[in-house]
Amino acid sequence: MCYYIINGRKRPQLTKGGEKSRVLSSYFMKTIRWGIAGTGGIARRFAEACKNTPGAELSAVASRTAENSQKFAEEFNIPNAFGSYEEMAKSDLIDIAYIATPHGCHAGNAILYMENKKGVMSEKPITVNVREFDRMEKCAKENGAFLMEAMWGRVVPGTIKLMEIVNSGVLGKVKGIEGSFCYDMWDEPGHHAFNPVYGGGSLLDVGCYCLYFSSWYAGSEVEGISAYAEIGPSGVDVHNCYMIKYKSGCIAQMSSAMLLNKPGGAGYIYGEKGYVKCERFYAPERIEVHIEGKETEFIETPFAGNGFEEQIAEASGCVREGLKESPVLTLEKSRFILKQMDEIRRIVGVKYPQDN
Repeated sequence: MCYYIINGRKRPQLTKGGEKSRVLSSYFMKTIRWGIAGTGGIARRFAEACKNTPGAELSAVASRTAENSQKFAEEFNIPNAFGSYEEMAKSDLIDIAYIATPHGCHAGNAILYMENKKGVMSEKPITVNVREFDRMEKCAKENGAFLMEAMWGRVVPGTIKLMEIVNSGVLGKVKGIEGSFCYDMWDEPGHHAFNPVYGGGSLLDVGCYCLYFSSWYAGSEVEGISAYAEIGPSGVDVHNCYMIKYKSGCIAQMSSAMLLNKPGGAGYIYGEKGYVKCERFYAPERIEVHIEGKETEFIETPFAGNGFEEQIAEASGCVREGLKESPVLTLEKSRFILKQMDEIRRIVGVKYPQDN
């Protein structure tokens, strides 16, 4: 039986085989029943991955309308469809809910499910600010409910391998980190990503990937933050550039955008003895290791499926073990990143109704 180890915890290794990932099912003592709250694009990706993850069962889906949930259920062969989030929360058909609604709805939706004694995996960012996060964490503790942010890039094979490389010391001390996640959605002016009510803006939408990436490899507390942004007509950041100075001395330079399609997308980690380059830096499938005086090493780290399988396996394993949070995707880390996003928004002048 194949396993991987994260923070000293044994987990079955999802391997790429044929069209589907596979793992020896004898490891799983109990199937965890999932429900999806929301039927947008990210929910579709989750549904595909959940059906490809042993030990996880896609039991239900909920939307604001019965028509949307029924259509989604038929497409993905989900046995139960609910016309409201409340109905699914009060049912006994799920063990954990995946929150796939817009950012500004995450806290309210998560609290609804946790108050009904259901576990929650909330799509990134876990919510829009530290204040809302504290409400969620308090609710989880009061109800003995599992809570985790769906930062899928943390548990994919590429990130695990990249952490091994950096922690091995082959790069020496990490001195600099770079990463940009930018795209152009000018043709979708009505998208909720432009609405401050829904926690819109590039920082929360994709900048959180940049901040997580730098935090994984900088390895220390934040000493200072600087930021500049272009604010769109609706009041959210459409292009945001920020620098994080860590107490270790490492400096991270990052940017996010939703009306500016910058080329590339690679991330870099610079050390005293060399550097690492990785495409799709927050969840790499190919890593280049450049060490002074040595030939470049290329490492392939493909996903088991579409990349979401590992986080589903992690959350399912935690629920199966009776844990209230993941030792890998910790709530402390979620708060650490939210605190930085709150500060960046304060600097550039982006406010949400939830800030009041």
